[in-house]
Amino acid sequence: MATGRGSRYLLTIGRWRRSFGIAPQFRALAALVPGVSHVDNKSDFLGKRPHRRHPGILQLSCVRLPQALAEAAQLLLLGDAMPNMEKQVQALTNYLWSRHLPVEPEELQRRAVLLEKKILENADSCQTEKHHEEILHALRRTTYHWQELSYSEGLSLVYMAARLDGGFAAVSRAFHEIQARLPEFQPQTLMDFGSGTGSVTWAAHSTWGQSLREYMCVDSSAAMLELAEKLLKGGSGSGMPCVPGVFFRQFLPVSPKASGGVQFDVVVAAFSLSELPSKADRTDVVQTLWRKTGHFLVLIENGTKAGHSLLMDARDLVLNGKEKSPLDPRPGFVFAPCPHELPCPQLTASKPLACSFSQAYYPIPFSWNKKPKEEKFSLVILARGSPEKANRWPRITQPVLKRPRHVHCHLCCPDGHMQHAVITARRHGRDLYRCARVSSWGDLLPVITPLELPPSAQDAPES
Repeated sequence: MATGRGSRYLLTIGRWRRSFGIAPQFRALAALVPGVSHVDNKSDFLGKRPHRRHPGILQLSCVRLPQALAEAAQLLLLGDAMPNMEKQVQALTNYLWSRHLPVEPEELQRRAVLLEKKILENADSCQTEKHHEEILHALRRTTYHWQELSYSEGLSLVYMAARLDGGFAAVSRAFHEIQARLPEFQPQTLMDFGSGTGSVTWAAHSTWGQSLREYMCVDSSAAMLELAEKLLKGGSGSGMPCVPGVFFRQFLPVSPKASGGVQFDVVVAAFSLSELPSKADRTDVVQTLWRKTGHFLVLIENGTKAGHSLLMDARDLVLNGKEKSPLDPRPGFVFAPCPHELPCPQLTASKPLACSFSQAYYPIPFSWNKKPKEEKFSLVILARGSPEKANRWPRITQPVLKRPRHVHCHLCCPDGHMQHAVITARRHGRDLYRCARVSSWGDLLPVITPLELPPSAQDAPES
């Protein structure tokens, strides 16, 4: 639905609605793309390519783990005698998906004050000790109890069975966007914070294996690092690694702000920021990761409200950050998915939604993992440089609905607003209509911002 400035682009449908009896709840569907009604014909963006391959298409076909990685994971799981692996995998998957962020001390204090005020209103002031017990009991009952996961050897194997394939799919989709939009970008170094089973390394090698020469994997769990190394060596502790140039560290290399330290072309934190116990810890880590970033900082979390909110905090921290790296004073901008640096319209809506995307993948081949799955995730890719050089086409934020002679697209637009656009060949032109019809959730719609249409065109009814 149009909001803010986007509302001025609503189509005048009075005559059409009266003629065909359109119900009021469907009036919002008749909306133009905000500030947009033409394909980007100025740059000849299609060239000789067909519409189904327009440059805004970023979708990946169903992702499959590299054969060496799938075989190594199978070997490790078959060699383990852990009972009820399928049930443990499902339980861990459900727990990770439903996990919330830890409650901050300030919020906990605010809740305690409100509970104390409520209890004291209807209680005997002499029983102070009893009141404190009631408050503590009420806090425990109403506050989400966040726990840090300690990955032992056994839990690391369960995590690998639960998350290796889905994590690989989400990271592959993020790397594919960088490669598709900047094919000339050839990174040489990569750092993965919270590397876990090493899915980021495998995805990066599949994308830029011809140029990457150094992978720095950082994870606080020694068991996870050992498992990741075994996967690289085919499931054993010996042999040559399938991906050369991989190094493991248990602690994030923190460099003094004055010196900036060594930078990496690509820095990644996939499903890792949500493992940190407080907002202060996340702030420190994000600032350190940004100082380590030479070109792209890729942040990925579960496609939930908690995951999306966490990423928006990290996004704002980088965009509003005052500190400059001595090695690289270039500012940051949002490369994906937002086509702007304005506040996220999903969070400011009356009913906030998570900005998430979906990637199909083939799971690790096991008896309970035979059918393709979908990985739902949120991401933010931050880049160093000038946003003027970035592609500012609207992003499709929900599945595209294709109907006879019209297409419904939910867009996040460069003006910082969400728009439900109904695109037709008659009103928007054949090129834009065909581009919209072949586009998918997560793609960019190749449109520009022309002058507003004349009143006569805006009032014309649809056929």
